[in-house]
Amino acid sequence: MSDHNQVKITDINYSKDRSAAENPVKIMDLTLRDGHQSLFATRGRTEDMIPVAELMDEVGFWAVETWGGATFDTMHRFLNEDPWERIRTLKKYFKKTPFSMLLRAQNLVGYRNYADDLARAFVDRASANGMDIFRTFDALNDYRNFETVVPVIKECGKHFQGCICYSMTEPRMGGDVYNLDYYIKKAKDLEAMGADSICIKDMAGLIAPYDVYAIVKALKETVSVPIHLHSHFTSGMAPMSHLKAVEAGVDILDTCMSPYAYRTSHPAIEPLVMSLLGTNRDTGFDIMQLAEINEILEKEILPKYKHLLDDTKVSIIDINVLLHQTPGGMLSNLVNQLREMDAIDKLDKVFEELPKVRKDLGQIPLVTPTSQIVGIQTVNNVLFDDENERYKMITSQVKDLCYGLYGKTAVPINPELQKKALKGYSRGEKPITCRPAEVLEPELAKAQEEIKDLAKDLDDEILYAIYPVTGKRFLKWKYGLEEPPMEVKPMTLEEAKKGNVVKKSDKDAPLKTEHLRTFNVFVDGEYFEVEVDEPAGPPTGVFIQPVAPVAPGLPPAAPAMGRPTAPPPAAAPVARKSAPAAPAPAAPAVASAEGTPLTAPMPGMIVAVEKKVGDSVNEGETIVVLEAMKMENALPAPVSGTVKKITCSSGDSVPKGAVLCVIG
Repeated sequence: MSDHNQVKITDINYSKDRSAAENPVKIMDLTLRDGHQSLFATRGRTEDMIPVAELMDEVGFWAVETWGGATFDTMHRFLNEDPWERIRTLKKYFKKTPFSMLLRAQNLVGYRNYADDLARAFVDRASANGMDIFRTFDALNDYRNFETVVPVIKECGKHFQGCICYSMTEPRMGGDVYNLDYYIKKAKDLEAMGADSICIKDMAGLIAPYDVYAIVKALKETVSVPIHLHSHFTSGMAPMSHLKAVEAGVDILDTCMSPYAYRTSHPAIEPLVMSLLGTNRDTGFDIMQLAEINEILEKEILPKYKHLLDDTKVSIIDINVLLHQTPGGMLSNLVNQLREMDAIDKLDKVFEELPKVRKDLGQIPLVTPTSQIVGIQTVNNVLFDDENERYKMITSQVKDLCYGLYGKTAVPINPELQKKALKGYSRGEKPITCRPAEVLEPELAKAQEEIKDLAKDLDDEILYAIYPVTGKRFLKWKYGLEEPPMEVKPMTLEEAKKGNVVKKSDKDAPLKTEHLRTFNVFVDGEYFEVEVDEPAGPPTGVFIQPVAPVAPGLPPAAPAMGRPTAPPPAAAPVARKSAPAAPAPAAPAVASAEGTPLTAPMPGMIVAVEKKVGDSVNEGETIVVLEAMKMENALPAPVSGTVKKITCSSGDSVPKGAVLCVIG
């Protein structure tokens, strides 16, 4: 072994009360946040965390991650749960283990930079509700976006963990951008900001074992605070990278309980515990206690969520990460969006276009929200560009990025794209160079005024301020002003098992007739293409039962957990099963007024309607803002004229091709 190797062999002792190792590796468990976010689209409910909470509290984890990331969004949008209440509830069961959350710096738990007043209030309330460790990252590694939230974390006496988002432009670490010097410099910057620990955040599972050895060794020699490694399993390299990081002296590792591990999640804790037994880096964990927790998760909890797993392939690793550096969640977003637009055959072109878009946008790391920004713009380019023009349909977030609202990119943005994106941009056509939030007006007071008749406290007001459309809808559910739809209500283990069994007829299949029709059927959020054959011929009239609008799934466009909805009697799923998709939207609106229709170019949720009936509009002027896969698209008027009819409103879910308004 080399002199700098941190692992030394000792006597093997399996006893649960064995003496502590000389330098035990500390472990943060991600099961209750990133585990179910990675595997089950963040659909884990608080009630399903309680059965293992007290047992997990006894393991000896350095911390448990319980909040942040996509939980805040998904809980209020799809689960009818108050995100703030989850912290308070779980704190009743975890008496000893600190709580950690993933904070997107000035993005908070949303997809844009929020004003300073809202950012300060959010961190203060997260701390007051029970958060202990704030794992803070910025998608561009622009630490100016830390300048508002970090002082509040410190004022509250909490742990500030600064992240370096790991990214590459080469097959391995190196090149002109993301090289070893880059990561050393970022670590020094974080220590200077007062970081209590530094996390290497490998969100796509790209970090190779010998590269992580080099980074951890260099950081341990450069900074004095603990080094924490977060690496997704996606590529299959993470367990090997864990061991090399241990040899280099890493202080803390992220793992999940084995039922919530692997695939696009994280390495499991149990093999690591056994691997480090008999070394000076032994975790000290009791493997039998971990097995007891796993038994509960496997038998009592996970059957409710098993149908949400991606079962479209056998392999538990995704080599696309190695080939295209596309994170698992981002890949799912791309596939689902293309499928919903009947363009899955364009996936190879998307992979070809993606690195070009990323380079045009400054070689930004691919993590929320930048992965969505690059991914959705790539899809737009593939579907809407022609030989004469690239970037024909630019998302609002790409325009914001080009303006500087997300921060400074690793390398300059393509000047031609930047100029095109900022043409007619509402904030101005010259990009900013200051800290992004300096150009944002305070927004909390405005939100408080807008929601004053519904919100009961500051937590409600902050939820609405971050998510105005879905937040307002949730508060109506919370206070009994609207009945929550069935799909957001929890289901029992028995209902889950019953709802996911489709019985096949014992009869021989008859010959298909000329009346065969194809339907899209959505069962509990899962999509089936179904063939229906009516021997007597098609009906002469159809009654369509109205459905409540439901926002498209995120992350990534996955089904909402809820009670099972039986398919129509004549429509047993007999054709191919596709990957999970968002709940079925209402049928496309039909224009009854004469004029030129503005149609939805893709499925999504209406965020805003900028015009009203009778308004005069010019061609190219924004009429509707459509959210698709977390990104907003400003839909322009196809012609100049007068708005004759508007067929949608904020919060509506619309399919591709739906008529949104008519201009005459």
